[in-house]
Amino acid sequence: MTTQYDQPPQVAVVPPAPRAPLARRAWRGRPEDPSWARPAFWALLAATFVLYLYNLSASGFANSFYSAAVQAGSTSWKAFFFGSLDGGNAITVDKPSAFLWPMELSVRIFGLNSWAVLVPQVLMGTGSVAVVYAAVRRRFSAVAGLVAGAVLALTPVAAMMFRFNNPDAMLALLMALACYFTVRAVEDGRTRWLVWAGVAIGFAFLAKTLQAFLILPPLAIVYAVCGPVRFGRRLGQLALATLALVVSGGWWVAVVELWPASSRPYIGGSQHNSFLELTFGYNGLGRINGDETGSVGGGGGGMGGGGGRWGSTGWDRMFGAEVGGQVSWLLPAALILLIAGLWATRKLGRTSVTRASFLVWGGSLLITMAVFSFMAGIFHQYYTIALAPYLAAVVGMGAGLLWERRRESWAGWALAAASVASGAWGYVLLNRTSDYLPWLKWLVLVGGLLAALGLLFLGRAPRNLALGAASLGLVAALAGPTAYTLSTVNSAHTGSIPTAGPAGASMMGFGRPGGRGEGMRGGFPGGMPGGQSQRGQGQGQTPPGGAASQGFPGGGFPGQGGQGNGQSKGQGQQNGQGFPGGQGFPGGTGETGRMGGAGGAGGLLNGASVSAKAKKLLLADAGSYTWVAASTGSQNAASYQLATNKAVMAIGGFNGTDPSPTLAQFKQYVADGKIHYYISGGGMGGGMGRTGEARGGFGGMGGGSGTASAISTWVEANFKKVTVGSATFYDLTQKKTG
Repeated sequence: MTTQYDQPPQVAVVPPAPRAPLARRAWRGRPEDPSWARPAFWALLAATFVLYLYNLSASGFANSFYSAAVQAGSTSWKAFFFGSLDGGNAITVDKPSAFLWPMELSVRIFGLNSWAVLVPQVLMGTGSVAVVYAAVRRRFSAVAGLVAGAVLALTPVAAMMFRFNNPDAMLALLMALACYFTVRAVEDGRTRWLVWAGVAIGFAFLAKTLQAFLILPPLAIVYAVCGPVRFGRRLGQLALATLALVVSGGWWVAVVELWPASSRPYIGGSQHNSFLELTFGYNGLGRINGDETGSVGGGGGGMGGGGGRWGSTGWDRMFGAEVGGQVSWLLPAALILLIAGLWATRKLGRTSVTRASFLVWGGSLLITMAVFSFMAGIFHQYYTIALAPYLAAVVGMGAGLLWERRRESWAGWALAAASVASGAWGYVLLNRTSDYLPWLKWLVLVGGLLAALGLLFLGRAPRNLALGAASLGLVAALAGPTAYTLSTVNSAHTGSIPTAGPAGASMMGFGRPGGRGEGMRGGFPGGMPGGQSQRGQGQGQTPPGGAASQGFPGGGFPGQGGQGNGQSKGQGQQNGQGFPGGQGFPGGTGETGRMGGAGGAGGLLNGASVSAKAKKLLLADAGSYTWVAASTGSQNAASYQLATNKAVMAIGGFNGTDPSPTLAQFKQYVADGKIHYYISGGGMGGGMGRTGEARGGFGGMGGGSGTASAISTWVEANFKKVTVGSATFYDLTQKKTG
């Protein structure tokens, strides 16, 4: 049994004639398409591009950790290749470097500024919408493709991450391409499509390592079963695709591993200067089982109840208060439409491309959901952007297929169920932020229910009435995510753990440690690890729109000088209050409840505020040094690097827990006159608190060697201190006297 969807794309039979100009073909599209289809597609892309560009510069350099690497790669080709955090090539980011390359090339062309860093991400977002549209349009209607593209563009987490400089934008684009290429391979059996799918996944590996492999099982199984050529040839094609994956993803790994360690930067995130260790440990299996040596408190075991420091795990994780508002608006409807689509295609032949499309996109959605739901290691809400292309494609395909079969009563029931599910779930999500557009939840709920009533009678209703019911259902389904998306693009997002939507839309950020404090969005909701935040009454700054999501107990905003009175005193002898080792806030000043602007908690999750005087100090005679300064942890170092456009060494990498450089290496750099200043504070491995005596901060928590603490102790004991505003510097060219 076949359907119109399993026929090859139709090509109009016309007498030989000169081919239409490219511009006309680009505007008109397929000859069999309605005249409005291709212009509507271009309008969708233009609207997506403008939406994602809007207010883009409000986020500044977004995640300063990666922006510093972009700055470094724009000044040094060695830093470009390895993904170094600084132009002096001391240490790399804790990812492969491919996702940085478009941004670094942009900065090389246009100079260092927010737009040069973030516009490449916007282009990837627009490209992802185009890929999803193209994938759905090949087998379904133009309307189905437009619905899929709009769902992706208006998913809140997508609107955030396609305007942010984390690796996830490139990952989402390449994963969508891999699915598209696999369906094309099922369509005509050509080897080249599978090879291109392997190349896409290989480069996705160079963006975010093993996460790129999550969808390999459904893609490989679907082609092995549904491919239109004989079984032996299918296996050979899959072998070639695997080879393409290994080559496209492995060439960079081979170069890094074979390059002499003495002449390349240290591999950030690893404990033994090995990218393979990083891949299979901290960035690999550690994300699954929680044993993340070198992580933020890694090494297993949660700091609090529930699912541990990274939030609750379980089948409902994608729907919970921590994640739901980011991506799950149409997830219930997508699951219903996926089941309906597979049911509708159950009697089709083995090589049915329609069914294979549902299996590829739906299988990718389900397996990614399952891993995210149960992974015990580091998990942030923005990871869920990986679900957005799959979810959008399933919604578009399911809605398109059921609309074409609307004369069958079961199809109307399925569409009605999807409308009810999206309306009811939209109401639940909007009700979680009850102060945000309180009237909208009722419109979403009532609209979804009314649309469902109309959809039940699709088979007997006039076409215009049926179209009205379907349109009402679509508007109701998209109203909630659209509102959250508009709130997202209208707000600034900075730091390491951004979240989409209005304030209160997500209740988890850095972690969920225990305690009694009334923490706030994006910080330590329940107080500090092992501490008691005592209601966390603070007067710290709040990010514009409440969306930057980097707060700590008491409402202080890391790196912005928030004054939290969380009573995390940094006195190690007070029954576990404060941080391990008696350090108070990580890398901060150690004063009672204070979050220092030059380091503080901002040294871990967000950048520091760099004053004009501090910038002037670092730029004095900057050309005489490889690094104008060094600081523990990457975010603190990155802030000064971006402010000065000069290399700043991040001791210990992101958390300050990587054993690089060693104390001996650091002493040699100082002796050779390569570093001018040491900046106090930052990271989790070596702030210099004035109250707590143990200066390790989190010390070696998570497997760090404590080298950052040793360096800070040596610097403090031997070099002159220079205070500029709230920041403390040590001049490594001036020894203490007396």
